[in-house]
Formats: sequence, structure tokens, C-alpha cells
Amino acid sequence: MRFGIFIPQGWRLDLVGLDPATHWEVMRGLAARADANPVWESLWVYDHFHTVPEPSEEATHEAWTLMSAFAATTTRVRLGQMCTAISYRNPAYLAKVAATVDLISGGRTEMGIGGGWYEHEWRAYGYGFPTAGERLGRLDEGVQIFRQAWQTGTATLDGRYYRVDGAIVRPLPAQEGGLPLWIAGGGEKKTLRIAAKYANYTNFAGNNPDEFTHKSEILRTHCAEVGTDFDAIVRSANFNVAIGATEAEIEQRKSEHAARIAPVLGEEKARAYVDNLNNGGAAVGTPEQIVEKLSAVRDRGLGYAIFNFPEAAYDTSGIELFEREVLPALS
Repeated sequence: MRFGIFIPQGWRLDLVGLDPATHWEVMRGLAARADANPVWESLWVYDHFHTVPEPSEEATHEAWTLMSAFAATTTRVRLGQMCTAISYRNPAYLAKVAATVDLISGGRTEMGIGGGWYEHEWRAYGYGFPTAGERLGRLDEGVQIFRQAWQTGTATLDGRYYRVDGAIVRPLPAQEGGLPLWIAGGGEKKTLRIAAKYANYTNFAGNNPDEFTHKSEILRTHCAEVGTDFDAIVRSANFNVAIGATEAEIEQRKSEHAARIAPVLGEEKARAYVDNLNNGGAAVGTPEQIVEKLSAVRDRGLGYAIFNFPEAAYDTSGIELFEREVLPALS
């Protein structure tokens, strides 16, 4: 199994209480930490504009701006977004942005891409909120534009949702053939079919081994229908971490997280959000418990796990414990 780590950028209220003038210093420091530890293959941010579980005036830093900054300030670790919403940027323009970031990074950039779901930020930014079918249709066409642009330097598509006519994307990305594509989402009829057609990686539910197996079999069926190799697609999942040497330490970590975000959400909502974040999570528990739960999903084909530590901007002790006692047992 391979591993990635999320860098706090504000979306999950993971920079609350810190002076915005220090945010980049915090993010850059955590990125440098991941860059220096080869157990982490990649670092990740989210592509969102408004905080969760509800919009607030707390900071949420923009994903592709951070990609460029991380590209310039790290040297080894790969860089991803989980996941870019296809409709937030014209796909030909995004192909150009991503190619530039890939060159800055020396060929270390991933393309996490999905249909998008956060209705509040869609409408607030003037994008409307199309049906799920249209959002996924845009995803399919957008990925076609990426592939053309990165492989040939130009893109032309007279699609239902996107029309580009000889859009020039030069120079090409540093990675031959373009950035690896992570198609995120577990929608069984459309999203997993798009993944079967185009993805190098998928990203869907990993906390429940039976659900993971079910989604994997749906993906396998789509691969057979479109004529692609199921075994060539790496399956990944994201996990929220709450780790401690004892149950008391785990509960303390959760309580501290709730207390940090209570000024934004109120105490009741803050605790409910933390409980929901960790409910049934495969990366919640003692090191031994987490290894057991993640091993069960790994044994069903999970090849890549990306971990979010909600307290990372304030306290790296959980990351250190995870690195020391969990990752060696899984890798």
C-alpha cells in the first residue's frame, strides 16, 4: 500500500484560530515535513471554496494556487487535489494550468478530478448547480480535453457541454502523456464508468470493506464493457485519522478538535461534526486497531490510502505516532 497526506488549507476548519498571515508558513512547513519523509508518496489539498460542515468566513485556500506553491517549495513528494471540480474552471484552461504546475514540480503533479457536489459554493460563485448527469457529462468531456491537450499540445472538442477549437497547451507537461488521472467518486452508473474509461487511479469509500468490494466489482464490470484493464487502475480511498495509544488519548484528541472549531460552529455542532468525521472510520483507534481495519481493506485491493489529520496545523504528535506504528505495518 502507498500513502498520501492532506495538508490543512482551511476547508475542514483546520486552520481556525491561526492568523491568516501565518497560514502559508504552516502549510509550507507541513509540506516540507512530508517531502522529507519518504513514507509519504504524496501530499494533497481539497478543491473547495467554502468551509464544511457549513460555509463560514474562515479561510479556505485555493487548490491550484497551492499546487503551484508546493511545486516550487518541495523536491520529492507528489502533489494532488482531492478532487478538482471539473466545472469550476474551463477544462482547456485547467489543462494549461496543470501542465505549468507539472513543469514547475519536475513532473510530480497528479490530477484528481470529479464532478463536484458542494451546492452552496457552486451557486455562490455563479456556476448554477446542474443536475448530477450534467456534472458527470462535463467530467467525461473535460477529461477528454485533458488527454488531447497533454498528449498532442492542442485540444478540439465539439461536445455537449464544452467546445474548444484548437486550444494550444504548450509546453506539454513534464510527464510523458500527461498527469495521472484520479477519477474520484463512487457513483456506480456513471462515475465508475468514466473511471473505467480514463482513470489511472480511482478514489471511493474505504471505511467499509464490503462497500469497497462492491464498488470494486462495479468498476471491474465497467472495465470489461469498455475494454480497459481493471488491474491497471490503482484503487485509493481517503481516511480521517483520530489516533491515540489508548482510548482516553483518542477521546482527548477528538475533544480538542471539537473545542478548536466550537468558536465557529458552536459547541453542539462542533462535537457532532467531529463525531460524524470519525464515525466508523478505519483510521480511528489505537495503532493496532487501525492496522487491523486498514489491512482488511488493503487485502480487498486498496492500493493507496490518503490520510487527513484534522489537528495537523496545531499538533503533529498524531502524525508521528501514525508514521511510527501504523504505516510500517501496512507498507
